[in-house]
This record gives sequence, structure tokens and C-alpha cells, in this order.
Amino acid sequence: MILCSNPSEQFKSYQSEIEQAVTRVLRSNNYILGEQVRFLEKEFAEYIGTASAIGVANGTDAIEIALRALDIGFGDEVISVSHTAVATIAAIEAVGAKAVLVDIDETFYTLNPNCLEEALSKRTKAVIAVHLYGNPADLDPILSFCNKENLFLIEDASQAHGAKYNGKKLGSVGDIGCFSCYPTKNLGAIGDAGLVTSNNVELANKIRMIREYGWKDRVSIFRGRNSRLDELQAAVLRIKLKYLDNDNQKRRNIAKIYNDELSSLPLVLPKTRSNDESVFHLFVIQVANQQNLLSFLKQKDIMAGVHYPLPVHLHPAYIGRVLSSKNLSVTEDIVKKIISLPIYPELTIQDIKLITNAMHKFFK
Repeated sequence: MILCSNPSEQFKSYQSEIEQAVTRVLRSNNYILGEQVRFLEKEFAEYIGTASAIGVANGTDAIEIALRALDIGFGDEVISVSHTAVATIAAIEAVGAKAVLVDIDETFYTLNPNCLEEALSKRTKAVIAVHLYGNPADLDPILSFCNKENLFLIEDASQAHGAKYNGKKLGSVGDIGCFSCYPTKNLGAIGDAGLVTSNNVELANKIRMIREYGWKDRVSIFRGRNSRLDELQAAVLRIKLKYLDNDNQKRRNIAKIYNDELSSLPLVLPKTRSNDESVFHLFVIQVANQQNLLSFLKQKDIMAGVHYPLPVHLHPAYIGRVLSSKNLSVTEDIVKKIISLPIYPELTIQDIKLITNAMHKFFK
């Protein structure tokens, strides 16, 4: 069976190093916010190109804590997209703010900057730009809009560790960058983990305090919460961070093979802007007969997927709870066409050939 993603294969790639690192932590008698977390924070900040990085429990917490650090809460509005993981919107709700959802660009699946103006209100405090599938959102016009309207820009880079926009690593452009390190991510832990980046040292210090009850010398200065990154996950992430660029290049190589092998078929292949560098967290195609193709591939033991089959504003839990622009037609239409083909660094040439051959057979 060929899985859509396969984190256990990446563990096997670095098994010896990971097991040694985990054993050192187990023997250290220091399991929460110790030296492994501090080293990871320093190394990840250097990798992204920011002044600071802060380890937290998961990617949802990363966004929630970012919003709290910016004093965004009840009565405030945050603009984002509906074509994203529910986590993005759940984090906005967790601070008591209202999510205002706009449509996406039909080519790159990210926030359409032309839709921002219609979503703006006196209550708007921030924009969360989601870098989806490993592709950067179009940050220049989004940042220009935020500067003009005095809004904060948060980058949800949970699917884009190492991707670049105009030569800059994602997570270094906005006020705050938020990363999930869920096991299937490009930089994945062996469990839940997250990271927050910022070039604003004062803001980073506040984030660091909020993740642990708002403490300074064990006195709560801010209203905080418990979102500590544990040493085991930090140790694993430090190993994988060393190989992230190499693993991302493997993803790009697989994407090139897909593009070459599937270009003659009646489907839409993913595109990347000329100045951007995608890390292909997912390889997402568009087809007219989505469900038939998914069923056909499943019969061949190829576990393709759909990310995401239902826009957040149409989830039962969010109907009436989020605000949305009048027109989300691209978002609502795209989910009927997209399919995520298997992609991860350890995917073999043999498996890629099986997938592309199956695609050709389907379209015969």
C-alpha cells in the first residue's frame, strides 16, 4: 500500500540518530523546556532567519498564542481563508475573536489579496495568511494591505517549513510565523509540537511567557496557558531540522517527476510563482472526476487524499459562527476537484511509477 504521507519511513531514515537523541533525553532527568528546546529554538530561528523562535505544544497553539501576544480577543476580527485546516480557525475562536473568511486564488489555493478590502471592518486586527500545500501565499500585496490598514500579519506556515517567498523563508516576513510540527509535516515530530517565529524580540518574549501561564519568575504577568514543548519532541526535531533542506529537495524532485509524467493527462498540475520556492508538503492536482479517480487509486492500493474536502465555513460546528465574504465560489468549487497524490521524501521511484502508471490507466 502506498500512503499519502508516511512519517514512519522518515523515522527509519534517521532512526539511529533519533533513538540516541531520545535516549539522552530519557537519561537527562530534564523533560520539559530544557536544553533541547533551547537548542531547537536557536537553530530554528537561524534556519528561518528570525531573531527568535519559541517552541510550543502544537501548531494550533502557535496561532492562538500569537493572537494572544498581539492582544487580539473578544470583539476583534481576523481575516483568513476557509480552504485550510480547521486548526487555523479554531485558534482564532480560542481567543474569542471572530474569523472572517475570504476566497482563495484559483491557481495557487492561497488567500486572494483582492478579497481583503471587502472583509475589512473597524474590528479587524490581523490577517492570517496560510501557506498551503508548501506554497507561499502572495505576501507582498497582503503585507501592503496590512501596513496600509495598520493590521498585524500572521503567517500560518504549518505546511511550508523551508519554503521561500522572494528569497525569504516563510515565517520571517510577517509579524509572527506559526508552524505545526505534526508527524506528517515537512519538519515533523514523533507526536505533537509547534514553533513560533518573530523578528520582534519583545513580542517573542511575550509569546515565551504566554506559553507557560504568562510567567516571569513564576509570577503571571500576562494571562497565559500551558503549551510547553517537551524535550523528546525537541530532540527529534533537531535531528530532522539538519536534513530538512535535503528532504524538501527530495519532495521537489518527486514533484518534477509527477509533472513530467502526468503533463499529457486531462488534469491541472500544481503551479508555483516564479519568485517562490515551494516545498511540496502536498502535491495537489485538479480533476473533473475526483471521486472516481480516488476510488480507482484506492483499488490499486494508492491512498490519495483530499485536503480539504469541506471548507471550514461549511463545517456544522462553524456554520453561523464565522463571518465570510459574499463570494467564496473558488473555495467551494475547488474542493470538488482537488486530489493530493502521495508525496514524502522516502517515496521510491518504483512507487512513483506505480502511481503515474495507474493515473494513465484511469484516463485511457
